[in-house]
Amino acid sequence: MDLEKYSFTFSQKKILSDIEKDLRMWNEPTLDAVFPHHLEEKFEGKQLAKKLFEYFVNYHKSMQSKTKSYENFLSSYTPRTFKIETIHKKDLGLGSCPVASEGTRCCNLLTLDAVESCGFDCSYCSIQSFYNQDKVVFDKNFKNKLLNLNLDKDKIYHIGTGQSSDSLMWGNREGVLDALFDFAKKNPNVILEFKTKSNNIKYLLENDVPKNIIVTWSLNPQTVIDNEEHLTASLDERIKSARALADKGVLVGFHFHPIIVYKNYLDEYKEIYDRLLNEFSPDEVVLISMGTLTFIKPVIKKLRERELKSKILQMPFSEINGKKSYDLKTKEEMFKHCYESFKPWHGKVYFYMCMEDHSLWKKVFGYEYTSNNEMEDDMKKSYMAKIESKK
Repeated sequence: MDLEKYSFTFSQKKILSDIEKDLRMWNEPTLDAVFPHHLEEKFEGKQLAKKLFEYFVNYHKSMQSKTKSYENFLSSYTPRTFKIETIHKKDLGLGSCPVASEGTRCCNLLTLDAVESCGFDCSYCSIQSFYNQDKVVFDKNFKNKLLNLNLDKDKIYHIGTGQSSDSLMWGNREGVLDALFDFAKKNPNVILEFKTKSNNIKYLLENDVPKNIIVTWSLNPQTVIDNEEHLTASLDERIKSARALADKGVLVGFHFHPIIVYKNYLDEYKEIYDRLLNEFSPDEVVLISMGTLTFIKPVIKKLRERELKSKILQMPFSEINGKKSYDLKTKEEMFKHCYESFKPWHGKVYFYMCMEDHSLWKKVFGYEYTSNNEMEDDMKKSYMAKIESKK
């Protein structure tokens, strides 16, 4: 639509431009297609602009609020181009989880940037707001920095490598997995978690995996993978990879994060839950986590700039802890459904919600933690008990 044709203010033009981008991304009728010509017959000038703006904003809200469907969605994807660099980084990228917050229940995970930026291209990923998406960076001195890291031998650490990039998609490129395996062997008090959407487990199958390394897969129905998790392994490939490592004695886990609402979503997630129950025993599984779509403004801006064919932003936004997400009622529904589906594993596998409002814990699990430190201690105790049972 020609926004210059009407007397919109600068801010109205910006909002309408974003609405146009959203509608194209969602493959929904554009503003031209739903233009209210009857308003032109009644109003003119600034009055017409005001009425048109209100109409289009309400239309956008109605498109956000309807239950999205991927049926007949014309998902087109052009892979982005990126270059890989290996540099001498000044510091070892070890620190607190970048989305940690006191406003939500958090496990105080430490994150290790073995690689910066990801070669997968999931439409909802927050990594795109942290790093230059056109560049993937390896550290030439990663192994030495890691081996020279002095940790308290009397303390249990939980460190994850899947926050700044996928933990396994790069394999042992630049000796990353060599370094991490050596680090795990040297520090048995570290729970080292590899989080992935890959099926690249060749290195782990060919080498002895330290017992304190756990490998966890982020899972979504194939509907979501096909339309929103570009370049990643299929659902079947991920589960088969987990099964192969579990057969080798490696502890595995599964993250349902983000759970995404769309037509028949609960049924499709239930199929995954049932498959895991059938193909794994609880002594092989260290964790099941749950979470959902949560956006900060820079990620929404990046998505609109790329104008991917994606329905990921087609959802009713609620403001929760300063971020955009589903409302608490919707979250309670999806998390309860997940937790109750795994009833045979209750008390045998550690379940948690990642970065969700404190109020949800009692409603979903029937209990709650009084602090993030209490959650962290309970999680580590559970993980270490599983690790010790494998030795």
